[in-house]
Amino acid sequence: MKNWGLILILISSLTMQSQKIKKVEPPHWWVGMQHQKVQLMIYGDKISAYTASVEDKEIIIAEAEQTNNPNYLFLTLDFSAVKQARDFKIIFSKPGEENLIHTYTLKSREPMSAQRQGFKSSDVIYLITPDRFANGDTSNDINKELNEKTIDRKDNYARHGGDIKGITDHLNYIGDMGFTAIWPSPMLSNNMPGQSYHGYAITDLYEVDPRFGTMDEYKTLSKETKSKGIKLIMDMVANHIGSEHWWMKDLPSEDWVNFQKEFLKDSLVVTNHRRTINQDPYASEKDKKSMSDGWFVPSMPDLNQKNPFLATYLIQNSIWWIETLDLGGIRQDTYPYPDKYFMAEWAGAIMNEYPNFSIVGEEWSYNPLLVGYWQRGAQNKDGYDSNLTSSMDFPMQKMIVEGLKEAESWDKGFVKLYEGLANDFYYSNPKDIMIFLDNHDMDRVFTQLNHNVTQNKMALAYMLLLPRIPQIYYGTEILMENSKKPGDHGLIRTDFPGGWPGDAVNAFTGIGLNAEQKEMQSFLKKVLQYRKSSEAIHAGKTIHFAPDKNVYALARKLNDEIVLVILNKNNKPFRADLNKFDELGLKGKKVKNMITGEIFDLGKTLELKDEGVILLTTKIN
Repeated sequence: MKNWGLILILISSLTMQSQKIKKVEPPHWWVGMQHQKVQLMIYGDKISAYTASVEDKEIIIAEAEQTNNPNYLFLTLDFSAVKQARDFKIIFSKPGEENLIHTYTLKSREPMSAQRQGFKSSDVIYLITPDRFANGDTSNDINKELNEKTIDRKDNYARHGGDIKGITDHLNYIGDMGFTAIWPSPMLSNNMPGQSYHGYAITDLYEVDPRFGTMDEYKTLSKETKSKGIKLIMDMVANHIGSEHWWMKDLPSEDWVNFQKEFLKDSLVVTNHRRTINQDPYASEKDKKSMSDGWFVPSMPDLNQKNPFLATYLIQNSIWWIETLDLGGIRQDTYPYPDKYFMAEWAGAIMNEYPNFSIVGEEWSYNPLLVGYWQRGAQNKDGYDSNLTSSMDFPMQKMIVEGLKEAESWDKGFVKLYEGLANDFYYSNPKDIMIFLDNHDMDRVFTQLNHNVTQNKMALAYMLLLPRIPQIYYGTEILMENSKKPGDHGLIRTDFPGGWPGDAVNAFTGIGLNAEQKEMQSFLKKVLQYRKSSEAIHAGKTIHFAPDKNVYALARKLNDEIVLVILNKNNKPFRADLNKFDELGLKGKKVKNMITGEIFDLGKTLELKDEGVILLTTKIN
């Protein structure tokens, strides 16, 4: 009985401690990081009244800081003297109270972690909306402890059940297609009452949403992707959280979110969305504050990155996920909306930790000046350097779609592609910019191109030969579209056929696909597989020729490998004069049609039988 009494006392003591200390974030760290002074957010009932100490002599408490909320304590620990992984105890003491003890873990890093390679121009990224890709585990579809408790595949804005295991189960398909990286939209907890499927209203920055799976399953996805030569990119959000985030029930400080006083008085201030304010030398202070501090939407509280505790929290959170999931890159959502000086600090801290890493920021602007501003190395007049390796090429996306749809004239059609690419003179590093035809927020490219299969092939072939990092949205390979409701995000993010038990059509196996879908899938696979080993496309010189007689050509050249894409809008047989391409050194050489496999000697002319695209390479084997 005495033993049982002792056990009950221990259990009671541990329960009281768990009630006092509810969260410690980050939950662990690593030995040998550049970031050796780690700020712990300690959350618990009146925890700031306690004094913290550490028994380990190699670990120093550099700072213990409070906010106006007594339930938070920010403890900065210095691990610079620590050489080996270990567990150690943090002791919280208060006169007249029992000590609280929290065991913290310092882990060993994976070998070569700091030298990890990010995504680059040799990669092609497959963008996935996880809830809509494949349901690998039906047992996690519904979680009664969360606010949104149902799934309904007939509702475009409900959860459909796709998950991490669904992606893992189909990595062979992704790899066989020729993709070398995947970018799933956020898979952290989104305990929102509705539309939680998309992932961008995060309610716990250290927790995987249980409807997507477990942390172990996320780690398995990472290991499996790496084993197949595929990089894992994580979609992060520094600008905002979901309104159901646990912080919102007990905010850490009086300035944790922007316009916090207004929010508490039910007087919400929404952003003006004028992103040019970040570069505008004439912008008013009022407009600047509205842009960066205003909330994106009412359900997404805007984080105040000027708060030093929050700024450090966000930086450490990103590094923690890179190390935990062995990431090959980050995509940062709504990049121009947070405080831009914090974002430079955030990206700089990550690149300092991982010099060969890659981060792409979303700047939805059709002005190349704005896109170029956010890439590191830009010669900005205001002296700003983002430390960001990549930004997103919305300007070129627009030019490709418009140029292919338009009839040829002096200022319309292919000239838009030609002059759009000429803007590369402005970018600090064009080949590190991310190009795409559509994404999870835009009409699918097949819809944009009015269901024109030929133009779809032309767009993909051209994009994949550009000096860029290409991104393709899941389902593009089978002509998925949203023409019934243009602009409808729920339909844009529709289910990938074959991802659910009982689907009549299975795009993973080809069952039920129509002839056009199979042809597009085969076409893209051939181009992607060639691109994987093409040094000319990865790093070669780019040469393009001004559009003429409804024909536009672009080449990539490195050593003996020359790749040529010819876009043709002539709807009748046409013989193209190849003399204009003499500088490429193609004349008299054997070339291979990348799609048909035909090998032939290239003469002075080339017959273009009908409208479409031809891909030629001197790489015969």
